[in-house]
Amino acid sequence: MADRLVTGRPWQVSGEALVIAMRLTPKAAMDRIEGIATLADGRSVLRARVRAVPEKGRANTALEVLLAKALGVPKSAVSVIAGGTSRLKSVRVAGSPDWLTAAIEKIC
Repeated sequence: MADRLVTGRPWQVSGEALVIAMRLTPKAAMDRIEGIATLADGRSVLRARVRAVPEKGRANTALEVLLAKALGVPKSAVSVIAGGTSRLKSVRVAGSPDWLTAAIEKIC
């Protein structure tokens, strides 16, 4: 794959939330967040893997649960807002942008 690890931030503040650019790999051996990568087109993304299959939204739901647990927010605060059927997604995490930025920097 053309991804490489970088230190760029794949998230931006949007009101009282963060919107995170993500690359999801379904059907993985374990659920995990793999860190920040740069795609071939130069965009930074947060990479994640989930065990769920990409059928009927299962992988998206697993991503929402994984991200909520990693950031310490309720599952209801995390939602896939774009890229529902794609590996590249935009995920919205509701909450204090300052607190969320600190939390996400700890897991990257």
